Amino acid sequence: MANRSTLANAIRVLSMDAVQKANSGHPGAPMGMADIAEVLWNDYLVHNPANPNWFNRDRFVLSNGHGSMLIYSLLHLSGYDLSIEDLKDFRQMDAKTPGHPEYGYTPGVETTTGPLGQGLANAVGMALTEKILAAQFNKKDASLVDHHTYVFLGDGCLMEGISHEVSSLAGTLGLGKLVAFYDDNQISIDGDVSGWFTDKTPKRFEAYGWQVISKVDGHDSGAIKAAIEAAQADEDRPTLICCKTKIGAGAPNKEGTAACHGAPLGDEEIAATRVNLNWPHAPFEVPEDVYAGWNALDQGSDSEAQWSKTLASYKANYPRQAEEFERRISGELPANFDQLIQRFVEESQTEGAKVASRKASQLAIEKFAAELPEMLGGSADLTGSNLTNWSGSKTVTAHDTSGNYIYYGVREFGMAAIMNGMALHSGVIPYGGTFLIFMEYARNAIRMAALMKQRSIYVFTHDSIGLGEDGPTHQPVEQITSLRSTPNMHTWRPCDTVETMAAWGSALSRSDGPTALALSRQGLACQPRDAKTLGQIKQGGYTLADSDGEPEVVVIATGSEVGIAVDAKVLLGAKGTKVRVVSMPCVELFTAQDSAYQNSVIPEGCRKRLAVEAGHSMSWYKLVGLDGAVIGIDTFGESAPGPELMEHFGFSTENVVKAIERML
Repeated sequence: MANRSTLANAIRVLSMDAVQKANSGHPGAPMGMADIAEVLWNDYLVHNPANPNWFNRDRFVLSNGHGSMLIYSLLHLSGYDLSIEDLKDFRQMDAKTPGHPEYGYTPGVETTTGPLGQGLANAVGMALTEKILAAQFNKKDASLVDHHTYVFLGDGCLMEGISHEVSSLAGTLGLGKLVAFYDDNQISIDGDVSGWFTDKTPKRFEAYGWQVISKVDGHDSGAIKAAIEAAQADEDRPTLICCKTKIGAGAPNKEGTAACHGAPLGDEEIAATRVNLNWPHAPFEVPEDVYAGWNALDQGSDSEAQWSKTLASYKANYPRQAEEFERRISGELPANFDQLIQRFVEESQTEGAKVASRKASQLAIEKFAAELPEMLGGSADLTGSNLTNWSGSKTVTAHDTSGNYIYYGVREFGMAAIMNGMALHSGVIPYGGTFLIFMEYARNAIRMAALMKQRSIYVFTHDSIGLGEDGPTHQPVEQITSLRSTPNMHTWRPCDTVETMAAWGSALSRSDGPTALALSRQGLACQPRDAKTLGQIKQGGYTLADSDGEPEVVVIATGSEVGIAVDAKVLLGAKGTKVRVVSMPCVELFTAQDSAYQNSVIPEGCRKRLAVEAGHSMSWYKLVGLDGAVIGIDTFGESAPGPELMEHFGFSTENVVKAIERML
């Protein structure tokens, strides 16, 4: 059996060889963290390479995702479905080994990382979900949920502000099964970080309430083992293990320097490294005794089999809870969920009632959360404004994590990235609230949810200049357009309680991507609909109020502007003008419908089209065409009462009427 240093050296040579072959990549971090990874994966990590999705596995996150050859080497060596040929294809088109780890590409990769700090945030979400599910399902005689979350991170992750947001919350919530390994090598792309990163990191994390194990030699397996065991022994605090390492360890001329951070070592240095490591083998050649030392298939199978026995016993003793547990971790909704949505939508049709869509959202949460205990809500310090809580909300605390509501504090970015970790973990459906304008703070985590196709739901209230006196710092203009331009994102801007209910139903039903709900502060009148129209809301856009005969003009509106469009139609109808009003709460869903449906709503032959939305006009030109027009807002707002602002910027019945008359 190969010794520890030889096992770790397998990571080093595979990493440097793959980067060299690709002529692109980051060999330094994998080479520097190889010894830490060897101890963790061979002595402590509970996982099954034959079943990467086994629920009770430990989660491993590489937050410094540029060092992706570290995790690819680990997965290959330990027995996952990742061949040596896959490693040779590092960073190539359609490979299972992309430049940064990507969820869904590579078996065993738990989350997409690369934007530094977000892997740490995802890990916090995973560890928090583990603690919540354990409190909800574990019994004294059966622990179904019992695993650790381990995360590797570097100097860059700790420089990013998100590391403060999520580490602070992790300490407050006492996430004792979260263990972070800080690769303290003092090198980033620009060189020695002492010129720009002099934080007292151990003291910083101690202040958060973490257990901190400082000055661990990251190349000493005994010291690493002792640190991990101390981390596992503290069940009340997350642990930061500060490992002093040499970036590019083993490369005789480049280790410890920025030269090995983000570039291939070069043929000459690789040859010297092979000699230095006493590794006489050709590129991508791994001896059988090294493979044998890494192989985790038997141990992984045994671990899963033991857990399966626990699950079988749980099923026998707690059949109803077991059924609910299996449904939740599978991500499946109750069998009657589609019927529930339709019923809730129909029940919401109360003509004339004025309800802010943020309040309508709370009414929807009240109904859906009563049916879906996996809904895990929260808000970034705006619960009373976002209305993300409901009568059954129970706060998650460090001492009682059996609840379903998280007070994230003023941490929008952290909240969104933690939600991604929750969704990836499985067993919960996370939703979180803030003002729409502050999606900018959370923007990159929202993008990552879309990239990973995760069911995260964002409740964005105060959706336009209509919020009023807080002024342009708080008034969204370009944010909805930004969300709509994000691939795989569904953005809903409902016009009343009915559409809000349908939006929530769509968001919860969707298992292949995130949803953003843009909701009003001001009251919105409920629009009249028949049964057919109610059934068409889920298609993203539909004819809300039609003309007698073929329309001369089609008005497309969303949110609070739908009521204005309907009023304009009534006024013009009295003059004999034929106007069709299309409500378009979700552009992405509408444009995903077949051409026949789209044409039935917005006829190709009707070239006179007007879009009305209190947001940036950019996203509407595809639908209105060259002969159409848009009433939008392409400047920042002002500080004044909401109704005055809407009038000032042209969002009035009279202005819509004038715009239509100009078109005709």
